[in-house]
Amino acid sequence: MYIEQLEKSMYDLICDTSTNLPKDVRRAVKAAREKENAGTRAAMSLDTIANNINMADDKLSPICQDTGLPTFKIKTPIGVNQLEIKDAITRAMVQATKDGKLRPNAVDSLTGENSGTNLGLGLPVVKFEQWEKDYIEVKLILKGGGCENKNIQYSLPTELEGLGRAGRDLDGIRKCILHSVYQAQGQGCSAGFIGVGIGGDRASGYDLAKEQLFREVDDVNPHPDLAALESYILDTANQLGIGTMGFGGEATLLGCKIGVMHRIPASFYVSVAYNCWAYRRMAVDIDATTGDVTKWHYNEGDKLAFAATTETNDTQSSRVVELTAPITEEQIRELQVGDVVKISGRMYTGRDAIHKHLTENDAPVDLDGHIIYHCGPVVLKNEDGSYEIKAAGPTTSIREEPYQGDIMKKFGIRAVIGKGGMGPKTLAALQEHGGVYLNAIGGAAQYYADCIKEVEGVDLLQFGIPEAMWHLRVEDFTAVVTMDSHGNSLHADVDKSSLEKLATFKEKVFS
Repeated sequence: MYIEQLEKSMYDLICDTSTNLPKDVRRAVKAAREKENAGTRAAMSLDTIANNINMADDKLSPICQDTGLPTFKIKTPIGVNQLEIKDAITRAMVQATKDGKLRPNAVDSLTGENSGTNLGLGLPVVKFEQWEKDYIEVKLILKGGGCENKNIQYSLPTELEGLGRAGRDLDGIRKCILHSVYQAQGQGCSAGFIGVGIGGDRASGYDLAKEQLFREVDDVNPHPDLAALESYILDTANQLGIGTMGFGGEATLLGCKIGVMHRIPASFYVSVAYNCWAYRRMAVDIDATTGDVTKWHYNEGDKLAFAATTETNDTQSSRVVELTAPITEEQIRELQVGDVVKISGRMYTGRDAIHKHLTENDAPVDLDGHIIYHCGPVVLKNEDGSYEIKAAGPTTSIREEPYQGDIMKKFGIRAVIGKGGMGPKTLAALQEHGGVYLNAIGGAAQYYADCIKEVEGVDLLQFGIPEAMWHLRVEDFTAVVTMDSHGNSLHADVDKSSLEKLATFKEKVFS
């Protein structure tokens, strides 16, 4: 009975972490939304995020399509069988994946094969620690790849773009943390949260940084110097103008938590774990004799349900253009950075494996005039053989920079949808070929799944569900033109302006 109940408790923890944004995170999102200037792209993004949170609640479906790398941190009383706990987690992971609460995300590093179960060598990550208390504490974080890729580690002393020399002191640490926010731009689904680890070695420093993400958003660091630094970073980062999704705006960072540990004389590391707004972490206390959950953490205060929006913000400062795929070059050339596009018709998903495949092979379908969506959806197969999209937000686009421009020209693709923007090679191809980059709202997996009316087919399923080419029929799929066919890039503009603002915080603040 204990084993069965323990497995159920782990299953409930996994599902709740994936679908239910914690109360402290909701408060932070609500505060950011209230401070944002109405009628801006950032305000539209925060409205979409709020809608997505509500939809995940209503449907009990994933907030974000990216399961990430599930990491469990567990404290057990002396004498508790840790192997039984790990077995219960394994079975619960498989069931949650089968039920569409998690996307199958475990990929063999050598063969590229997706296990389909979220299990694999070293996955999920499960770390145990004993303590003197008589109950089990289980923490879980689902940290997606988009924000994981914006983690960064500094070895002091170092030279930082815009900030100059960062030495082995509190002020050098300050500069590193500010730079970590700048370098993330919108690629980590800002507005985000950061955990910082000072000291240790390369491995323990990152572990300490990730551990900070389990702290409450509104707690106060017991170390007065670190409390002051956390407050400074949160205030200063929001003056950089990077904003939600990197669109510019008032909300760039929603939380900063800093931990410290000793180091060896030769090494001084500052490690930063970046987390997106879809801050999926949860914790429970479990009775060590029955396996029942006795307490849910992050549960203080009311559970905020966000007021519904009517999407008027996007029309106040931006032109709204309706497009139906396939799209002509003439239609694309008329679009400008800042336009809001509502797409209907067909689009095709394509991530890393698809882009590599298309550079070496013909496309399985005619892509001329069509749209590639950088997305790895959560997909369930129904009993009748049809497919259902359970979550479908954008993935970070910059990974496809080596391929994108060449593929667009080779196959006649007119638009690419993703998040975080792309680089100069893609921008040049957009100008030459007549294409646009459309920035969707990162993490808004339910919002975009609702725009998908039918799965009309799938190709290259051998790459696994996230990496296959899904044929989707969509209605009113909303995104913002952030790179156009005239050589303009909102991402490059925000990067330049935020770097200029970063340089104004170069002077010493902490000694």
